Amino acid sequence: MKAHHQIPPSNRFVSTWVRDMAELCQPDQIVWCDGSDAEKETLTAAAVKAGILIPLNQEKRPGCYYHRSDPNDVARVEQCTFICTETEDEAGPTNNWAAPAAMYEKLYGLARGSMKGRTMYVVPYLMGPPGSPLSKVGVELTDSIYVVLSMRIMTRMGTVAWEHLGDSNEFNRGLHCTLDLNPANRYIAHFPQDNTIISLGSNYGGNVLLGKKCLALRIGSYLGRKQGWLAEHMLILGVESPTGEKTYVAAAFPSACGKTNFAMLVPPPHLKGWKIWTIGDDIAWMKPGPDGRLYAINPEAGYFGVVPGTNYKSNPNAMRCMERDTIFTNVALTPDGDVWWEGKDGPPPAECLDWRGNKWTPDSKEKAAHPNSRFAAPMTNNPMLAPEVNDPNGVPISAIIFGGRRADTMPLVYQAFNWIHGVYIGATMGSEMTAAAAGSLGQVRRDPMAMLPFCGYNMGEYFRHWIQIRKELKYPPRIFHVNWFRRDKDGKFLWPGYGENMRVLKWIIDRCRGGADATETPLGWVPGVQSFDLSGMDDFDSKRLETAQTINYEDWRREVLMQDELFFKLYAHLPKELIFQRELLVARL
Repeated sequence: MKAHHQIPPSNRFVSTWVRDMAELCQPDQIVWCDGSDAEKETLTAAAVKAGILIPLNQEKRPGCYYHRSDPNDVARVEQCTFICTETEDEAGPTNNWAAPAAMYEKLYGLARGSMKGRTMYVVPYLMGPPGSPLSKVGVELTDSIYVVLSMRIMTRMGTVAWEHLGDSNEFNRGLHCTLDLNPANRYIAHFPQDNTIISLGSNYGGNVLLGKKCLALRIGSYLGRKQGWLAEHMLILGVESPTGEKTYVAAAFPSACGKTNFAMLVPPPHLKGWKIWTIGDDIAWMKPGPDGRLYAINPEAGYFGVVPGTNYKSNPNAMRCMERDTIFTNVALTPDGDVWWEGKDGPPPAECLDWRGNKWTPDSKEKAAHPNSRFAAPMTNNPMLAPEVNDPNGVPISAIIFGGRRADTMPLVYQAFNWIHGVYIGATMGSEMTAAAAGSLGQVRRDPMAMLPFCGYNMGEYFRHWIQIRKELKYPPRIFHVNWFRRDKDGKFLWPGYGENMRVLKWIIDRCRGGADATETPLGWVPGVQSFDLSGMDDFDSKRLETAQTINYEDWRREVLMQDELFFKLYAHLPKELIFQRELLVARL
């Protein structure tokens, strides 16, 4: 076993751990990654030679490559995801739990000798802007070039991490071994008390880009509770008014429910002068500031977005992000070296290779692109990237928005009465399941704060932590709930969505700034029909808006009963404040 590079700088904690893991996995060689352009070129060439990446048409998509994952490895697998705390109670009933010692023994057994004939890449990375007190260092050991190149996009990778770490032992230890991709040996295990992640038997991004959901949310939420901050599955955007006034918003939606579209929203022409600036599309780390406001950073440096349905109408900025330096996974490959997916602009190709590598035509029964196919693109590709994205202090959040995919019951938008009521709204979120996770498509499940698959400890205590954070805030953000996906009796979406969501966002901003009328209802504050400027919406009128805002009391009584299932599961740790909020809602209904 030989090392290509010496560790820069010398950190005895890192070097000891890497040595121990190398003795376990027995790679033929170790490469210490530095994040340089030269390294990227070398690794990309090696990945192309090995068939891991396929170069796309470099005239059409400069710096872009195509990757195809194993058909049994295309999404997050919650049944293979474990939280390994000392007691099962600490992990809580919404997580899969395993005792740390037993899980280490099992995983080390599978990892032993697994990198023989392979290279171990040491990937140092920084989550968050350099110099931010919230930023965290991770070191991922992996035998996958795909992971290295993707981590280079998704994180601040290389020497910047060593500079931030210094001589400290405070870094996340991440081990990824591809193994043979046998689902029986697939584990994504988190050890919050050790700040350690071990991922085996997968090469799908959400399971193996360990800075993403693993560190940013599961380990991050545990650290946040311990250190007094929030790690959330939220986008962050800045809204600039025609007068140049900026307001910052965080929003939580389950995977594949439009976070990236919302984060990169382009206002409709009739709302002239309004601009959206993207800070992040998936993760928010938030901490009370010295002025009593809640400040947020985006710990990531790239976008790992769902591709199907993305086009120049639904998300023009995402389309521009993908024009260069992007890795596409499990989309279709066209004969001219471009990529295609369902919902892309223009007609489908007459012929292409689908995500499995099979011939596909418009007459084929199967989809050309996998429903959870992805793009990984640097955030610097975004033409509306907020200049504040690298501010180490973050941006002050004025509004927090919760939302899910619901065909009925939930109105287009409503506002919580106060912070505790807002926590209740977030805690009881329900959403129809999507292709981002294994499960029954369309089934409604509770997904509190869009964190059900990502909370690294007992979710009842997670709610309590949210309530505690309020005590540190002099100016708490106002909390809202939206539903872009309500349907009419014919099954058609009531609200047009996409750029038109700016009309809802404008009302939210106006409410945060002390303007805009609202009416009190049992659910919260709702806008009147006259609160929205509907000019330019040719196929939409006030009657359709009224339907989208309808509150059906009978539906809501059933909704409250459905919410009980999760509350009963968490009852031993459920804050009494949320029980009280439920009783108040029942009384109002």
